[in-house]
Amino acid sequence: MSLRYTLVETSTVNIPGAAGATYNAGFNVPGGAVDEIIVRIQGTMNAVGDLASDMGSVIAALRVVLNGETFFDFRNNFGTAATTGASSTSVFMNAMGAGRSQEVNSSTTVRDYYLRIPVGRNIAAGISRLEYTIQYSALGGAFTGASIEWWMRYNPAMQNTVTIGAATSYLTAGAAGGVTEQVVVRVPQNVPGVLAGVMIQGGSAADVMTSARVISQSDYSIDTDYWRMLGGDLRNGILFAQPAAAVANGLLTFSQKSLGNLFVPLFNLSLDDDLRMQITTTAAETFTFTPVIVSSIVGQPQPAAVQTLAAPTSVSKAILSVSDVQA
Repeated sequence: MSLRYTLVETSTVNIPGAAGATYNAGFNVPGGAVDEIIVRIQGTMNAVGDLASDMGSVIAALRVVLNGETFFDFRNNFGTAATTGASSTSVFMNAMGAGRSQEVNSSTTVRDYYLRIPVGRNIAAGISRLEYTIQYSALGGAFTGASIEWWMRYNPAMQNTVTIGAATSYLTAGAAGGVTEQVVVRVPQNVPGVLAGVMIQGGSAADVMTSARVISQSDYSIDTDYWRMLGGDLRNGILFAQPAAAVANGLLTFSQKSLGNLFVPLFNLSLDDDLRMQITTTAAETFTFTPVIVSSIVGQPQPAAVQTLAAPTSVSKAILSVSDVQA
């Protein structure tokens, strides 16, 4: 039941910089039980003010395709290099398991960022193909000596196949005092499984949405801080890097909330219907709703006899562990 890490791509081109950019690239990967993909971004900024929060702030969008299947499709709805607080990227990724978005914060200018993308797919022996599109918003200055690495982690003990579906966007009619509307979050029809959660992003770094109700799971609306309690955020559950707070040994910032961002755990809600919600907002903004779909592993990986201790991984269990509903 061996874990195996394989570096499959290094680029000094497809990196963030002083101007926003979009890159499309692809590379061959070995077959096996792909548990997750680890993306590492390194480089040096001109000044501490070039980035107010973690490096996830400048990842405006990321789509990953494995053998023709789009399994990860995430976009940052409002974050930029100037956005304070934990990035939408970090809030979303770490809601699926602690440490999926993290950063070394031992220098005010040197950045070393890691993004761990859950996959959970057995791919055929031989050569497979991974394609990605990554869009960056601009840093406040040049990013020198920079590189991006793509690593594959193979793990026969993985327990979930994970699909991050395309977001549903919705322009609210919010006004002072609050306006309640129903939103239908579309989920992919050709993807089997259950809904582990949904990431809700507003159009700005403000809590314009004051409450949300998952119609099939609640008789009443639940306010955003109540959701954050259920999701584990209120116990300082949000960790992120702020370059201005860097110390020699590294230091992350604790927070109870990231304004404008909310991950709602759904605990494997069935896909018999699209996700139906009621939300209350106090201003008109374009929201996005990104579904997280998990299913059982299909197929068997190639055998490998390296280690005897399994390392089971499960996004469903990670969401439950991060949340506080089980306590």
